[in-house]
Amino acid sequence: MLTALLHGIALAFGLILPLGAQNVFVFNQGASQPKFRGAVPVIITASLCDTLLILLAVFGVSVLVFTVPLLQTILFSLGLFFLIYMGWSIWNSDPASLRKNEVALTPKKQIMFALSVSLLNPHAILDTVGVIGTSSLNYNGLDKVVFTIATISVSWIWFLCLAIVGRIVGNFDTKGTLLKMVNKLSALIIWGVAVYIAVQLYKML
Repeated sequence: MLTALLHGIALAFGLILPLGAQNVFVFNQGASQPKFRGAVPVIITASLCDTLLILLAVFGVSVLVFTVPLLQTILFSLGLFFLIYMGWSIWNSDPASLRKNEVALTPKKQIMFALSVSLLNPHAILDTVGVIGTSSLNYNGLDKVVFTIATISVSWIWFLCLAIVGRIVGNFDTKGTLLKMVNKLSALIIWGVAVYIAVQLYKML
C-alpha cells in the first residue's frame, strides 16, 4: 500500500510539474483576480477535470476515445479552436486594469477555458492514459484505490498552491508589469499546444 501511495504521488508530480497550458492558466487567474476567491472556479474546474481524466485512465474508459478516429478528430478540432481563442484573449488582456475588474475572467469564462485546456488537450489526455493508466495496471484492490487517490490528491493540492503563488505575485506586482509578461507567456504556451494539436489533426487527415 505504501508503495502504491508513493508511486502515485511521484507519478502525479512528474506529470503536473512541467510548465503547460493548464498550469499557466491556473497561475494566471490566481495572479489576475482582484481577490483570491475569484480564482476558486478555475482551481475547482482544473482539479475536477484531472480527477475525471485519472479515473477514466485507471478504469480504461478513455482508451476507447483513441480507438475511434471520428472521436479523435472531433476532440482535436474542438481543442484547437478553444486554445486559439483562449490564447488570443489572454494575449490581449491588460494587467494594468486588473484592479478595476476589467480584465479578470468571470467564473463562467474561467470554467469554460479550464475545461478546454484540460479536457480538449490531447497531449494531456495521452499523458494521463499512457502514464497513469498504464501504471495503475500494476495494482489491484485497495492498492489501486490508494494509487488513484494519491494521484488525484496531488492535482488538487498543486492547483490550489499554484493559484496561491499567483495571488502572491499579483499582490506584489501592483503595476502589472510581471503579470503582462506572464500573460504573454501564457498565450504563447497555449498557442504552442494549439500548434501541436494542429499537427496531429494534419496527420489524421
